[in-house]
Amino acid sequence: MSGTNSPEAVKKLLENMQSDLRALSLECKKKFPPVKEAAESGIIKVKTIAARNTEILAALKDNSSEVVQPFLMGCGTKEPKITQLCLAAIQRLMSHEVVSETAAGNIINMLWQLMENSLEELKLLQTVLVLLTTNTVVHDEALSKAIVLCFRLHFTKDNITNNTAAATVRQVVTVVFERMVAEDERHRDIIEQPVLVQGNSNRRSVSTLKPCAKDAYMLFQDLCQLVNADAPYWLVGMTEMTRTFGLELLESVLNDFPQVFLQHQEFSFLLKERVCPLVIKLFSPNIKFRQGSSTSSSPAPVEKPYFPICMRLLRVVSVLIKQFYSLLVTECEIFLSLLVKFLDADKPQWLRAVAVESIHRLCVQPQLLRSFCQSYDMKQHSTKVFRDIVNALGSFIQSLFLVPPTGNPATTNQPGNNNSGSSVSAPANSGMVGIGGGVTLLPAFEYRGTWIPILTITVQGSAKATYLEMLDKVEPPTIPEGYAMSVAFHCLLDLVRGITSMIEGELGEIETECQTTTEEASSPTQSSEQQDLQSTSDQMDKEIVSRAVWEEMVNACWCGLLAALSLLLDAFLCLLAYSIQGQSVMMISPSSESHQQVVAVGQPLAVQPQGTVMLTSKNIQCMRTLLNLAHCHGAVLGTSWQLVLATLQHLVWILGLKPSSGGALKPGRAVEGPSTVLTTAVMTDLPVISNILSRLFESSQYLDDVSLHHLINALCSLSLEAMDMAYGNNKEPSLFAVAKLLETGLVNMHRIEILWRPLTGHLLEVCQHPNSRMREWGAEALTSLIKAGLTFNHDPPLSQNQRLQLLLLNPLKEMSTINHPDIRLKQLECVLQILQSQGDSLGPGWPLVLGVMGAIRNDQGESLIRTAFQCLQLVVTDFLPTMPCTCLQIVVDVAGSFGLHNQELNISLTSIGLLWNISDYFFQRGETIEKELNKEEAAQQKQAEEKGVVLNRPFHPAPPFDCLWLCLYAKLGELCVDPRPAVRKSAGQTLFSTIGAHGTLLQHSTWHTVIWKVLFHLLDRVRESSTTADKEKIESGGGNILIHHSRDTAEKQWAETWVLTLAGVARIFNTRRYLLQPLGDFSRAWDVLLDHIQSAALSKNNEVSLAALKSFQEILQIVSPVRDSDKPETPPVVNVPVPVLIGSISGPGLSRPFVRTDSIGERLGRYSSSEPPVVTDELEDLNLWWAAWNTWYRIGSESTKPPITFDKLTFIPSQPFLTALIQIFPALYQHIKTGFNMDDLQKLGVILHSAISVPISSDASPFILPSYTEAVLTSLQEAVLTALDVLQKAICVGPENMQIMYPAIFDQLLAFVEFSCKPPQYGQLETKHIANAKYNQIQLFAPVTLNYVPFAERSLEVVVDLYQKTACHKAVVNEKVLQNIIKTLRVPLSLKYSCPSESTWKLAVSSLLKVLSIGLPVARQHASSGKFDSMWPELANTFEDFLFTKSIPPDNLSIQEFQRNESIDVEVVQLISTEILPYANFIPKEFVGQIMTMLNKGSIHSQSSSFTEAEIDIRLREEFSKMCFETLLQFSFSNKVTTPQEGYISRMALSVLLKRSQDVLHRYIEDERLSGKCPLPRQQVTEIIFVLKAVSTLIDSLKKTQPENVDGNTWAQVIALYPTLVECITCSSSEVCSALKEALVPFKDFMQPPASRVQNGES
Repeated sequence: MSGTNSPEAVKKLLENMQSDLRALSLECKKKFPPVKEAAESGIIKVKTIAARNTEILAALKDNSSEVVQPFLMGCGTKEPKITQLCLAAIQRLMSHEVVSETAAGNIINMLWQLMENSLEELKLLQTVLVLLTTNTVVHDEALSKAIVLCFRLHFTKDNITNNTAAATVRQVVTVVFERMVAEDERHRDIIEQPVLVQGNSNRRSVSTLKPCAKDAYMLFQDLCQLVNADAPYWLVGMTEMTRTFGLELLESVLNDFPQVFLQHQEFSFLLKERVCPLVIKLFSPNIKFRQGSSTSSSPAPVEKPYFPICMRLLRVVSVLIKQFYSLLVTECEIFLSLLVKFLDADKPQWLRAVAVESIHRLCVQPQLLRSFCQSYDMKQHSTKVFRDIVNALGSFIQSLFLVPPTGNPATTNQPGNNNSGSSVSAPANSGMVGIGGGVTLLPAFEYRGTWIPILTITVQGSAKATYLEMLDKVEPPTIPEGYAMSVAFHCLLDLVRGITSMIEGELGEIETECQTTTEEASSPTQSSEQQDLQSTSDQMDKEIVSRAVWEEMVNACWCGLLAALSLLLDAFLCLLAYSIQGQSVMMISPSSESHQQVVAVGQPLAVQPQGTVMLTSKNIQCMRTLLNLAHCHGAVLGTSWQLVLATLQHLVWILGLKPSSGGALKPGRAVEGPSTVLTTAVMTDLPVISNILSRLFESSQYLDDVSLHHLINALCSLSLEAMDMAYGNNKEPSLFAVAKLLETGLVNMHRIEILWRPLTGHLLEVCQHPNSRMREWGAEALTSLIKAGLTFNHDPPLSQNQRLQLLLLNPLKEMSTINHPDIRLKQLECVLQILQSQGDSLGPGWPLVLGVMGAIRNDQGESLIRTAFQCLQLVVTDFLPTMPCTCLQIVVDVAGSFGLHNQELNISLTSIGLLWNISDYFFQRGETIEKELNKEEAAQQKQAEEKGVVLNRPFHPAPPFDCLWLCLYAKLGELCVDPRPAVRKSAGQTLFSTIGAHGTLLQHSTWHTVIWKVLFHLLDRVRESSTTADKEKIESGGGNILIHHSRDTAEKQWAETWVLTLAGVARIFNTRRYLLQPLGDFSRAWDVLLDHIQSAALSKNNEVSLAALKSFQEILQIVSPVRDSDKPETPPVVNVPVPVLIGSISGPGLSRPFVRTDSIGERLGRYSSSEPPVVTDELEDLNLWWAAWNTWYRIGSESTKPPITFDKLTFIPSQPFLTALIQIFPALYQHIKTGFNMDDLQKLGVILHSAISVPISSDASPFILPSYTEAVLTSLQEAVLTALDVLQKAICVGPENMQIMYPAIFDQLLAFVEFSCKPPQYGQLETKHIANAKYNQIQLFAPVTLNYVPFAERSLEVVVDLYQKTACHKAVVNEKVLQNIIKTLRVPLSLKYSCPSESTWKLAVSSLLKVLSIGLPVARQHASSGKFDSMWPELANTFEDFLFTKSIPPDNLSIQEFQRNESIDVEVVQLISTEILPYANFIPKEFVGQIMTMLNKGSIHSQSSSFTEAEIDIRLREEFSKMCFETLLQFSFSNKVTTPQEGYISRMALSVLLKRSQDVLHRYIEDERLSGKCPLPRQQVTEIIFVLKAVSTLIDSLKKTQPENVDGNTWAQVIALYPTLVECITCSSSEVCSALKEALVPFKDFMQPPASRVQNGES
């Protein structure tokens, strides 16, 4: 102020004052006289003061109230001009500090009035400012009033006023605090005794404060009140206030005058009690607010964060933390926690930005951070604030990459968008940030597709905020992209730099102190903090404390920093990668400053490559840098390997390096892109780059395990990406990753175990890729690794490290799950190479290797199967002895599986051959294999027991060697049901040969499994397949092979298999019965076998059914072993070891008789050699035979049952089948005859009858039917008769109770006899007589009925023979066998010429005669019993039907033939005369009557009266008639009538004879008369002569007889003949005449006188 005190200045002031007063006086002259007067008196006053005092200014100040008065009055006029003048004058006074306190008060009051009248507002502010800044006279209320006045002007409607007022307020507030500071300075030396004594118990009281301090206190307190929206205590008259303004004022005070608060307790109290709660309260909307959460649902809507307030609060907080941290430790903890919260992703973007700026302000103060660490992180129960801040920054950066900024209008720039408008593509104004070894590049981070530019925001180490300074903004600003990231990034950098420099600095200080050993040479802040912690100044302690703090700080921030910086490093590497890959267009666009020489152009590595990529030498430089970085720091790259490798891959792709063997990359393009150009510069560089690349991966052997895994993982994920790109197209894929995986694997072979699983696991995935090139390399890499692994010289060697060997081979096995044939071929080639190089040392690896061969499936193509089979053949020929015996079973399985492949028939057949070779190997090495397997089994058993599990392997209870055989059998069994007939046949033959040849090696108990699990199981499957096989015709067997008609359907081919299988099983049952029978369930097995035989026999296939019967025959030839105890000297009948010959089965190709070759003796010898014979129960043996009988019966009854309907497809059993069936019976009967009863016979009869009735199917008839002229029996018919013959012979020698079976046998035979005339019916089929039809008339599609005549005739002969033997048997008598025979013969006899064959009736007659010759004596013998009563009428009818047949002889019958037939009739009459009539008294009358009538009928030639030409030819049976007549005569009067019965016969005969004679004579006379001159036919003449002779003979006989014996009627009849005889005299024939003469002579004896004699006679 020295300028205002100079005399010139004073003089000037006085002059100005006077001129001001004059001007005022002039202005107010008219309107305001009082003011004019005051002004004039003021002039006088001034002059007076100036005159009187030497210290003019002091005097003016003393009188200032009066001096100022006129001006105040002028202001009161409210006239603008006057007011302005007055205010200027007042200001001049103030500036010279000549205003007293009172005057100042008056001025303020006047200003207040002006303010209330809104006059001269700017001048007012100016005045106030001058008043307060020039001196300190304004205190207390006046001061407060002045301040309020400024505040009120701040809230006017005029902008200029408002802004001026705001500035004024700020200045005024500063002035108030500056006064206090000045006051403190003045009183510094004076000790403030009272303050300390009082202790300031009532902090509210301000009495202890000095005046300026008190004003400052009141002002600050009211500012807090106002911001809190409370009424002020001191600033009375405030009408309105804004928080933003209040906060700005608070902040400026706190920032500018920290010492005030630190030195005065009252102010510290305000800070703690008022400011902090206020800040926390105002923060609440920001804390609660969540961006994007809907507020409508909540009852009280959450207040939105308000940018101006929030930003100012953060500024306040920054100041509080920075300046008053030591005072507000607890409060700062809260503030810091809030700051951390504001970084959350759900907060608005602007809030996060200002928060991060606030944090940045803290991060540039390492000592502050150090205090945080000491105060919070190192305290027991405190929040870890420092750690939270670092972690929050990390999370914040991460969230920026994860969530693209929302509500951010700045466009997101993808790298490579050549968008000139974006901040990216202007390299000139975006300052390059140097990171990581001086590689300057485009400042940006890129991570997972999110691209964030780095903005230049500040010089390192200082925190220059952008948004915290935007005090004029009301709306939240838009944050440019990358701003928050940039600040956060700088925070991290400053953190690291600060902490590092601080620790290094302090370390340096401590070292210096140690040297100088000075006590307190540390910086004051540090030492004061150290004193807070420790009072001791001991050097060591200090160092320990500092070290603890450093450690805590490093520990706290290490994780967070590492996380955040590693993320950013990834992002940086991404960018580096982009620049290498040439995708950063900026670097190579011509407009760019950094444009350099382009050295290569290629296609980008992308799914849809668009355009081309140019590589500059800078890109190549980048690549080298990257390679070096990876080479040197591979161990710490961790997950960043992925980026590094991705980049290298891209470059390799553009440069066209391709993998070669071992995984190294060599120059060379498999696929030239259309736009690929490499300059020579690059071409020369390529081998070098390739080498460095290989070296990089070779150096992986020096990495530790974890880093190696990182590398492998990165390669795998890179490869996965390449795989994804290669999907869906067959373009050249990127093979970089696969090649490098191989290279890495090969150089790390010494510790291959740790990386084998991830490595091979991934390569297996590559092998499954649809892209063939990709796949091929995957397989190449995998197989190379496996081969390398097996040949590598491991320590310990593989032979001692089985686990490793299995590990190495495992991926080879896993390749089997891949379906691509090219991969499988590689796999098999690898196997072949392994076998050739290491076959002998595979050991425990065999199962895996064999598994690979076995995994080849049917649908995988011929070449694959061929290669795999080649491997298997190699194994079987060379390696069986060297592999562990436990693997033999796998070999069997694999060989079997090749048999089942249907690609190549030869392979299947060869594999069956291999199985035979394997079985031979088992047989030769049996003992050693068995030992080894048993040893292994014991070990496994022990393990299983320890674990408490059950040992599980196929066919378990059997010993392991047997299980091996069983597996072999089971495999062959599976092949026996292969769809291809050739395979089935081969397998079947092999199976049964193996069981036959090597079966003796099996344990006895194992046979049980063989029977049930192998043989019967096989039979079941074959049966099922055969029954369901297709009946469609197969045109040709593939290619040009013709198929025989017997094999041209699947069904027929299966039939062959069925035949083979059943025969094989039956053969085993037959040859191995001595082994099988001792097994417990032999009878059940027998039943099952029989069931199979039955179902085969009943199959609708002739081949199968016939073969089934052959097998049946085979097992029936078994002779049961004889017990030692009851072995007789001579073997009993049953067990005669004579080869049984079963009647040969005829039919095409079936004519070989079955002969049993091995005798019991041989069998027993063999049996006893292996083990003692097990005694079989005879009863059980019988049961077996009866089971066989039941089966036989079921087969017979089912197969011969006629079908319901007939068509072309109806199945009719063949004759060879039926023949074989019947031929089985005799052999079977030998075993069951002891229990064979009537029921069984009945059953047998049914079957024989049905079998005979079956017709021949038309296709077989030409072979089986004899031409119908030959009388030959078919084999079937012979077999039937043989069966019955066996039976009757057995009955003959059998016990009494068997003889009741005779009648049944007769019935059966007689039924057959009937076939001669009436062939049997077969169902609904119409029977045709072959004998009558010409052979060529047979319809070929219909079944043909046989010629049964020979069979019936043979049966008849058998009947006769049998009857001759058995006529007297009780059963034969009781069962009326004779009657049945006669009844049966009656049919052919009555048919006579109508019989199908002439021989039939002739045989019937002769048979009848034979039978009667034996039977009639028996019948007479039993006459009294009545058992033959019903036979006689039957016999009479039979005679009648035969002798007087209704059938006409054929036209072509010769005379000789006729005579021969007549002689047969004569024989019959002779029989009657010799065998019947002589014994008439034992014979029923009716019968004799019928015979007489018959003889009578026969004795006279019957001839019709009409004489025609045709009848001349009728051959009369002269001899027959004669015989009849003689017989009649013979019995007419036998002299020796012993019984009335005989007499009766004579009488009857006589009357018959006489009546007959009468008839003949009458007819002759008639004919003679009619014939005139013509001679009568020869027969008739003969007949009449015969009658005439008979009459004379009769009369002679009558005369010789005693008279009482001759009946009167007889005489009368004789005499009645006389007239008729007389009439004959006229005949012309001399022969007749002579005979007549002889006949008439005897009548002379009747010539007597009539009278008395006649009367007597009548009376």
